[in-house]
Amino acid sequence: MRVLAVLLPVITALVLATVPASASPPSLWRLTDLVAQRVRIADQVAAAKYGTGSPIDDPVREQQIYDSVAARAPELGLDPAEAVRFFRAQVEASKLVQRGLHARWAEHPAEAPATRPDLTEIRPAIDRMNTGLLAELAATRQLRTARTCPARLLVAARVADVVHRFDALHARALRAATAATCAV
Repeated sequence: MRVLAVLLPVITALVLATVPASASPPSLWRLTDLVAQRVRIADQVAAAKYGTGSPIDDPVREQQIYDSVAARAPELGLDPAEAVRFFRAQVEASKLVQRGLHARWAEHPAEAPATRPDLTEIRPAIDRMNTGLLAELAATRQLRTARTCPARLLVAARVADVVHRFDALHARALRAATAATCAV
């Protein structure tokens, strides 16, 4: 499996190198990379909450995200329910990372973060990522409804896994976060 993870980006690059730039196939890379960045920022959220008694689940914040996405989706030509479904996967993936890190840190206290980030500084970055993700959902609408979406997504997710050097926890979260990408 690790060999595939190493070879997949090379194979993808070779395939894309043989296609003229003007004819390069559309890709889910930017969307998947943004999803991976959002998975990664969950580490900071986990560190901000660890040891404070703050729950990982934050229904008020989650609903704010869903309401914002649903309100902005139509102006981008997106179905609000589809957009909310995609963002629900992002939130659940973030909580997966947070729970995993909290468990890891409880079991191995020496690995726990030495500093605690401020959530009020992290949330604007997440909001910017959400804006980018929403724009990419709109930009990739045709790809996400195409029969080839699952295969393209698999390639993009494998490349993101390697590029971001995800461990098993983050790779699992990336799979969860991309689960609602294709609409086929």
